[in-house]
Amino acid sequence: MSDLPALVADLRERARYYATLSDLGLPPRAAASASEGPVASAAVDAAAADAAAALKAVREDVGDCERCKLAGGRRNIVFGQGNANARLMFVGEAPGAEEDAQGLAFVGRAGQLLTDIIEKGLKIPRKDVFIANVLMCRPPDNRNPEPDEITACQPFLEQKIDAIRPKVLVGLGKFGAQWLLKTAEPISRLRGRVGDYKGIKVVPTYHPAFLLRTPSAKKEVWEDMKVVLGLLAE
Repeated sequence: MSDLPALVADLRERARYYATLSDLGLPPRAAASASEGPVASAAVDAAAADAAAALKAVREDVGDCERCKLAGGRRNIVFGQGNANARLMFVGEAPGAEEDAQGLAFVGRAGQLLTDIIEKGLKIPRKDVFIANVLMCRPPDNRNPEPDEITACQPFLEQKIDAIRPKVLVGLGKFGAQWLLKTAEPISRLRGRVGDYKGIKVVPTYHPAFLLRTPSAKKEVWEDMKVVLGLLAE
């Protein structure tokens, strides 16, 4: 299992190369098949299958997690969901009440706003991205994550990113951005700058929950999303 992230990353890069061979006027899958035959098509399928398998293995390792004190108060583990082959991944803070009830990331009011950002702003179906959080369990009364809780969840978030290997990571809010960029700087200073996580571009922006309280900040988030679009187009 230790070599799986590297294998997935290698297969993914090959698949993305084949997908750029569109000068033949064919869809990406057809172009890959025309240029390299069944080998290219198999590489695309293998990359997607291995990423999904790697994520499944991480979820199995999480199990019915009791690695921190949040286990006693949660209803469901919120592992994260989306496309295992996503080019764009969002990392938020922690599940809220709706997320804890459903076991899914970003399904409450903030999640609805994030869906609008993804689908109306970026013009990407939400199912085509991957969404996760720094914590997989809801903190009591939605308080901030504590250091020991972040530490307990950290290996699993690292493994998720290694499995998916997106082209762009978006850090949603203070904790998502700080975790990805390994810094204690406030989100107000981090946003507007492109960072790096293991060779993956990181775009910090405000959390959708903050936008619900401060609608005027939506302008800054849209500027950040234009940066995301530019990075995805490279």
